[in-house]
Amino acid sequence: MADSDMIKLYSGRILELAADIPMTGRLDAPAATVKRRSPLCGSSVIVDLGVEDGRVSAFAQDVKACALGQAAAAIVGRSVLGRTQAEIERARDELRAMLKSGGPVPEAPFDGFEVLEPARDYKNRHASILLTIEATAEAFAKAEETTGA
Repeated sequence: MADSDMIKLYSGRILELAADIPMTGRLDAPAATVKRRSPLCGSSVIVDLGVEDGRVSAFAQDVKACALGQAAAAIVGRSVLGRTQAEIERARDELRAMLKSGGPVPEAPFDGFEVLEPARDYKNRHASILLTIEATAEAFAKAEETTGA
């Protein structure tokens, strides 16, 4: 990757997000926990989720990822509380489409993913970017299965 590509990909905003991930750590009694890892780059995330009345009521994440994966985790952490399973799954699908097939930026409240548009051209970074939102969607489905939340 050329230096000019690195500057474009790792913008100041991405680095700011990566340095300020909200809701880090673990929940004491989550409704579901999901661990995901990207075998390509080694990035990993553990998501703990609480669900009440069909909405995310508690969230925590343990993120070990590159700056792009950390930035994505920060966007999820800022947007996830109060969201329904359908909203999270829509955000996951829209982010995947944005990265892999040139789709539009995910709708609000997950429109912060716009900052990651330059990563479209770097397929080897997609898995890390998708880790947190995929783990969150999986955790919500798991919580629904086990608790009927």
